[in-house]
Amino acid sequence: MELKTGIVKGEIFLKHRPGEGCPDTPQRLEDIYHMLNDPDMQEIFVDVLPRKATKEEILLFHTPEYFGKIAETKGKELIAFTADTHASEDSFDAALYATGSLFSAISRVAAKKIANAFALIRPPGHHSEKSRAMGYCLFNHIVLGAIFAQTNLKLGKILIVDWDLHHGNGTQHAFARDPNVLFFSVHQAKLFPGTGSFTDRGSGPGEGYTINLPLPRGYGDAEYTAIFEQLLTPVAEQFQPELILVSAGFDTHKKDPMGGMFLTAEGFAGMTGSLKKMADKVCQGKLVMCLEGGYNCNALSESVKAVLKEMAGINCCNVSAMAAKADKKKMAYVVRRCIDVHKHSWNFI
Repeated sequence: MELKTGIVKGEIFLKHRPGEGCPDTPQRLEDIYHMLNDPDMQEIFVDVLPRKATKEEILLFHTPEYFGKIAETKGKELIAFTADTHASEDSFDAALYATGSLFSAISRVAAKKIANAFALIRPPGHHSEKSRAMGYCLFNHIVLGAIFAQTNLKLGKILIVDWDLHHGNGTQHAFARDPNVLFFSVHQAKLFPGTGSFTDRGSGPGEGYTINLPLPRGYGDAEYTAIFEQLLTPVAEQFQPELILVSAGFDTHKKDPMGGMFLTAEGFAGMTGSLKKMADKVCQGKLVMCLEGGYNCNALSESVKAVLKEMAGINCCNVSAMAAKADKKKMAYVVRRCIDVHKHSWNFI
């Protein structure tokens, strides 16, 4: 029997209300959940039921003091952690369910009960540091997911790919010294939070296991897909992870208000196709995505649909044809900078 793609969704994720003016609105997920009811999305996917992470599980990464700080927001109206990061009465529970549900998705993929999975959750996570909320993020789900996979599921090496518009500072810092977690981030340069330069490459035993590609504005479908094909694929094949986790942000879409990238739904399908091919080759298809940013609701749900159809094998993007259309100057810049920093760590093809 062919395994299906798993989806995490739940009402609890709509209850995180970070206040007026915050772009991370419940509407983002409402529109995605509504899209899942489209006729062309029926009977393709299986639901992964949300579950709550325990305090002990959150402490796999975050400090007890920080956990307590987030827990104190339960039932309160609006608590500000930074100018842009707030929690309201149900945010603590939403964040616990977001992390726990990602654990469930990873567990089911690792046990080969589902082919791959996408956790459609909020609040997002990749900016959250060990003891600090920032960038709309409370708990760092992707970091906790990787640690959970290693400690509870006894998986060894893990590849984390972050394609959000903004650099995943919390994820980078969590694994900067860890040679068993390879962090690959492609993001727009000179945006929040200001981390993730080409020369940020990890330290000590983890040196070379952090790869950052801060791109100038204007990269689109072909360039992103070519980056995955030309730079990420050879590294993944050499690293041989047992699981691929993705911080999937959709704020690189050309209609998103946050940045200056030119991706469309097809580009997200292209990156997904490249990752799926990679996962099939190195880790028996074990691929789990976790929603991060994406603030134009129409563009977000359209792009998530394209990704899900690619994950489920309903559509199969011609990845090499898309990558072949990449602008040679844009590619030369990023390939040269990446290889300059990492040529002693990885054999780029």
